[in-house]
Amino acid sequence: MTDPNEVKVEALLSIINSSAREAMAEYKNTGHGVPGVDTDTLHPLDFATDTLALRKAIRLLEGACEQLNAILAPPQHTAYNFVNNYSWACIDVATQSCIADVLDKHPEGLSVDALADAVNLDRTKIARVLRFLALRGCFKEVKRDVFANTRLSLVLKSTNDVVFCIRDQRDSPKYAAVLYETMIDQEFARSNEVEKAPRAFALRKEGKNNNFWEMDDEARETFHKCMIGHSVIYGSYAALHYYPWDNVSSVVDVGSGTGTMSIPLAKMFPHLRITNQDLPETMKLARNTWEKNAPEALLDGRVELVPLNFLEESPVAGKDVYYLRSIIHDWPDDEASVILHNIRKVMGPNSRVLIHDCVLLRKFEEPGVGANGSTTKAPKPTLLNFGSNTPHQHDMTMWLLFNGKERTLNEFKNIGQVPSIPGYVNDF
Repeated sequence: MTDPNEVKVEALLSIINSSAREAMAEYKNTGHGVPGVDTDTLHPLDFATDTLALRKAIRLLEGACEQLNAILAPPQHTAYNFVNNYSWACIDVATQSCIADVLDKHPEGLSVDALADAVNLDRTKIARVLRFLALRGCFKEVKRDVFANTRLSLVLKSTNDVVFCIRDQRDSPKYAAVLYETMIDQEFARSNEVEKAPRAFALRKEGKNNNFWEMDDEARETFHKCMIGHSVIYGSYAALHYYPWDNVSSVVDVGSGTGTMSIPLAKMFPHLRITNQDLPETMKLARNTWEKNAPEALLDGRVELVPLNFLEESPVAGKDVYYLRSIIHDWPDDEASVILHNIRKVMGPNSRVLIHDCVLLRKFEEPGVGANGSTTKAPKPTLLNFGSNTPHQHDMTMWLLFNGKERTLNEFKNIGQVPSIPGYVNDF
């Protein structure tokens, strides 16, 4: 009789093989072939806006690989690996010291002595950091004590918006380190208020201001570059290709930032009338961004920039689509409901709210979830969310920063009091 656990392992191996081949096919379809781990150039697919098929394959590949490791490795090995991971610290060194920028001027490689002088750091410590990262394909040692960029390290250059999102994570371990403390603290433990998030707890211990949204101009500009990097990393631009924008005429980007999504939207769909709405300080920065990146939209009157505090006010009235990308997950349920209620007050009879966030799946879900067939389930024996922890990593980040969260479909329905409508959720 066949061991059922062995059957599961064989199924995972099959999923790994098929999903890897699907990913390879996506690269080959560009005419540029499959990228190599040591290549020193970016692949055309790396920053394409429509990489949905590739991302679905990678989601499955990562999930199946992680589950296979969890099955076959000794449990103590896997448990220790959960905490024994310092890739983030080494990446932080690389991004703060702009190592990729320096190496970009030396494609054949640069000695660790010259590199250490260029970034003003100790040569031995730099070498240890780079050798650690090279094990993951980030940088490469081309000969003894000589390092060069790889495709992976190129995204760490300071000219790449992705690096702003990576740098933004550098304080997250500090907030995560007090998570348990917040769960037993008398003031914080039972609170879902923004001011009672682990970030606020950690900063209060340091005697620092814990209001996330109070920024000077430089910090505000850096934050919005981070949001551009976030969109690239998580494939948010797929929404440009998989929502029927041709069928609408007006869009309000609620909490738009400087136009991370609405600028490419205006370029791809010039018929749209777009309203960007965010805090007044952000709107000032947004005008500069639009003037630089899409001046024709301003000159043609196709975009308007209107200040808004979405917790206290409603957006402009009567538009076709009210779009919220990475907004609702920032907030606890009470504030999220206020935001949606304020939008509802100004919606027309044919208006729609488009929420662009993760949707969490759970093993034991409330009745009715997935009844409209709009959510895609992972093939067995992979775990929920395709075995990928990315949505739950998002969820943890929102918890640490704001007491926010990613939500299940029913949780979205609850905060918006939305009935089950076919096509309510799209699988981006």
